[in-house]
Amino acid sequence: MDNPTQPEKHSEKDTASSTDAIDRLEKGEVHPTTLADSSLDLKPPHESDQPPADVVDSTANAPGETTEGYITGFRLWLILISGTVVQFLIMLDHSVLATAIPRITTEFDSLLDVAWYGSAYQLASACLQPLTGKMYTFMRTKAGPILSPSAISPLTSIQWTFLSFFAIFELGSLLCALASSSTMLIIARAVAGMGSSGLMNGGLTVVSAVLPKHKRPAMLGATVATGQLGQALGPLIGGALTERVSWRWCFYINLPIGALVFAFLFFIDIPDGPGIAKPSLRTLARTIVTTLDLVGFVLFVPAAAMFFLALQFGGNQHPWNSATVIGLFCGAGATLLVFFFWERLKGDAAMIPLSILRMRIVWSSSVAMFFIVGVLTCAVYFLPIFFQAVLVVSPITSGVYFLPNVLFQITFSVLAGIMVQRFGYYLPWILSGLSLSAIGFGLLSLLTPTYSTAARVGFQILAGAGCGAAATMPFIAVQNLIPHAQISVAMAILVFCLNFGGATFLTLAQTDFSQSLRVNIPKYAPDVDASAIIKLGATGFQRAVSPAELPGVLMAYSKSLDNVFYLVAGASVGAFIFAWGMGWEDIRKYKTKQGDDSEMVGV
Repeated sequence: MDNPTQPEKHSEKDTASSTDAIDRLEKGEVHPTTLADSSLDLKPPHESDQPPADVVDSTANAPGETTEGYITGFRLWLILISGTVVQFLIMLDHSVLATAIPRITTEFDSLLDVAWYGSAYQLASACLQPLTGKMYTFMRTKAGPILSPSAISPLTSIQWTFLSFFAIFELGSLLCALASSSTMLIIARAVAGMGSSGLMNGGLTVVSAVLPKHKRPAMLGATVATGQLGQALGPLIGGALTERVSWRWCFYINLPIGALVFAFLFFIDIPDGPGIAKPSLRTLARTIVTTLDLVGFVLFVPAAAMFFLALQFGGNQHPWNSATVIGLFCGAGATLLVFFFWERLKGDAAMIPLSILRMRIVWSSSVAMFFIVGVLTCAVYFLPIFFQAVLVVSPITSGVYFLPNVLFQITFSVLAGIMVQRFGYYLPWILSGLSLSAIGFGLLSLLTPTYSTAARVGFQILAGAGCGAAATMPFIAVQNLIPHAQISVAMAILVFCLNFGGATFLTLAQTDFSQSLRVNIPKYAPDVDASAIIKLGATGFQRAVSPAELPGVLMAYSKSLDNVFYLVAGASVGAFIFAWGMGWEDIRKYKTKQGDDSEMVGV
């Protein structure tokens, strides 16, 4: 490694090499992946490599690493705080809706749309996730001063790309708050999901741009912890706003906070980190179709949309054996085959490179994450329905009832991360966590309207602790076992499976719940019209049913939710099986081997 005290000297030969690299990229002779992973400097020769005046040039850092090219002081803290607040808002948006959904279904008569409120958000995020991963891989970090020519080059700026996604997220929040129907709310949730698809990757990329590697793990840990705080507070905030003001304020709350964060990041110049090698606007404009694999994106989106429409329609709007449902499944399968054929032709330039997907640690972690997030999402959406519909409590009380799950999830997530960083092995934590999760949700299926508070709290503690111990392990494994040059693409695949799993299991759970409710209402309350009860929403039926019939309807709801918890317990078992593929590895050994090219993320 170069001596940090010796400044790097650029010769005419270096400039010629950079120019030649850009020309080869523009002519299609080499793919940007090759150049992005190389040591060539892809900035045009006339661009200055001098950092802004407030960029530090210090060598008082970790061995072998300098902070040359990184910013410090007030500007750094504004960027870090803003990025952390964005993560808080994203996680808050995931859970704040949980305690509001029963009231929303009552207002819009839309109990059958519960899954869409979550899956529309996650599906949109999942479809765009691989594309945003490619965007952040090949975009330049530096945007330049607000009025400079480089400031109007959003395609080559991670800063402006991040802000664009954040603006879309805020627009989606505004549309959700103004929704006048269930359909409008679903569309607005999809818009917000499109915005969120670029925020998690973008936030991590911005942190990497402004901090040297030895400082990143602590900041990433703080960011994750703040996001989990948002998840923990979400049910309480959502319940309080829904009960005291309106469920619409669950979305309005994002706007003033988001506007302040946007203003901070809009007027701050985020400089390039040292060694950044990414194409210019001219180069990217000429190669954008191949660089971002837009053909693959166009093939993947309809395949995913048809798959989720088939899951949603099956057993609800149309029978499972109807031409509509079968046609959607066939269309999704055929389009997906064409997509994978195209991705194979593209090789490493694909939106989802199969060479990386075939790595055991990548596919096993991704499939395990698919199931784990299915567990988490179903718990967030259906436990509050149990509390408000079956136990007949207010939205605020529902949020309080949900706290044991969330608090133990956060506690064990942090604890497991610390223990992995200390001892190096992640597999024991994910396996033991998924075992607890399966047991906890299996026990939750035993709950009835008359079960004790101790049982309700204890079962949630088991489920939450298990999910918390398991949820971060795939991220830790991928970030520490994958070569540094491939981490961004591998993480995009992992986050894609995260969103796709949540949307898939939420749709499956909704279908299972609604079909069970149609069967159980005539069984436990024979004099009640099942269709009318479903139309009234998760809390509206309580005022429409006679006192004599209410216990039967509550039991029908309880038994229908049992099937959801069976599904969630099964998803925990599925994650347990695939987690074995992650291998018995000590990540400390890989950190020692890779040295300065990777960092170990503890949480």
